[in-house]
Amino acid sequence: MTESSATVFVVDDDPALRTSLETLLGTAGLQAETFASGREFFDAYAPDRPGCLVLDLRLRGESGMDVLDRLRAEHASLPVIMLTAHGDVPTSVHALKGGAIDFLEKPARPTVLLACIREALELDRSSRETRATVSAVEELAKRLTPRERQIAALLMAGKRSKEIASALGIGVRTVESYRARMLDKMKVSSAAELTVVLLRANVVLPT
Repeated sequence: MTESSATVFVVDDDPALRTSLETLLGTAGLQAETFASGREFFDAYAPDRPGCLVLDLRLRGESGMDVLDRLRAEHASLPVIMLTAHGDVPTSVHALKGGAIDFLEKPARPTVLLACIREALELDRSSRETRATVSAVEELAKRLTPRERQIAALLMAGKRSKEIASALGIGVRTVESYRARMLDKMKVSSAAELTVVLLRANVVLPT
């Protein structure tokens, strides 16, 4: 994901501010979509859309915290930057605990806001990349047979083929055959690479 493929969603009930932010983001080479309410935003947003959300704390009819709480209830990973003209410590703490990555008071300096937005976009890119990697490794692991999973687990424990053969009561050649097929299915070339791939993705082999 690149910045050009990501969208900065802006939710604020002030038309002048929406226009100002859209201009600022466009000048910075960022794609923006603006909304006057949380309802408008949720009508247009889908979790598979990369980007971040710049969210006003006080909206007519609902609060920015309501929007933030709904995002978290739906397990959306979209990074959120909260904006408010009436910041206070308890509200800031609530927003940050609710998943907001930053809390800025209006009027936020353009350089500060843009820096926060770029940080949010990078966070979204990184987290999506990580989730994609984990998902890919999990799918590969699901293709392993029970015996291949046993051998993979023993290889990750540092066991050699002779030790695995003894532990499972099978021949060394049989172990080598299972090992070769297992490594091929996992798209790795060695036990060391297998271990790194599974640990980095935090994937536990299914049993």
